[in-house]
Amino acid sequence: MTSPQIWELYAVKYATLAERTRRESFFGGDPHDDAPMPIDYYVWAAVSPERTIIIDTGFDSDEATKRGRTLIRSVTEGLETIGIQADTVPDVIVTHLHYDHIGGHAQFPQARFHLQEKEMHFATGPHMCNHVMSRSFTVDHVTDMVRNVFEGRVAFYDGAAELAPGITLHHVGGHSMGLQFVKVLTKRGWVVLASDVTHFYENLETRTPFPVIYNMGEMVRAYETLEAHAETPGHIVPGHDPLVLDRYPAPDDRLKGIVARLDVTPSS
Repeated sequence: MTSPQIWELYAVKYATLAERTRRESFFGGDPHDDAPMPIDYYVWAAVSPERTIIIDTGFDSDEATKRGRTLIRSVTEGLETIGIQADTVPDVIVTHLHYDHIGGHAQFPQARFHLQEKEMHFATGPHMCNHVMSRSFTVDHVTDMVRNVFEGRVAFYDGAAELAPGITLHHVGGHSMGLQFVKVLTKRGWVVLASDVTHFYENLETRTPFPVIYNMGEMVRAYETLEAHAETPGHIVPGHDPLVLDRYPAPDDRLKGIVARLDVTPSS
């Protein structure tokens, strides 16, 4: 077995939706709970001396306008703050094909995309005939990914796999049929990038899913899977929580509120 690599790990915020409430963030939540609960949008970067792997691609300005999101900076600009040129990145892990995780794929023209096979089945199959299932997808993103398949730029996985020494992929489904989370070995141990297995810390802590659901049973079981793969709760990083930038330090003062170092111990 290949010796594991220790990776630096970053979360890069590129967009936000400030006008969101708590009732929109929890399945079966109080319909009268209008307390604010903003949602942030991130991509993640795993960096070693030999290789850079990006997790998810975010979305672009056109998608932000269409979806009513605030694009703070392009994903390309966000990655440049930590010295990464998107057009040279060789590998991108796609946790799932929702618009906010694959919408920026064109910014990675050299990349090979790593995706669970079930997610492609989901995004191109009969479930997309129902608007409740399809509304989190953008058809052009899906068709572009199909083109990437024909160009040899997509690697498919069926369950758990090692992408590189110190980086593993884990299928759980639930939020989307082919949703996968990513484990990255860092100097503080294995960090679990949850993506949309848990949007917020509170979804996991209260076992109350975010209300975009393919399979409820898989979604609630996925919380247990996350915890089983994490050394401590502090090793789990949710996919959309603004608290990530509060709990983890920036690489330097100029990047506060933009980038978080996930390979160091969080403040709480």
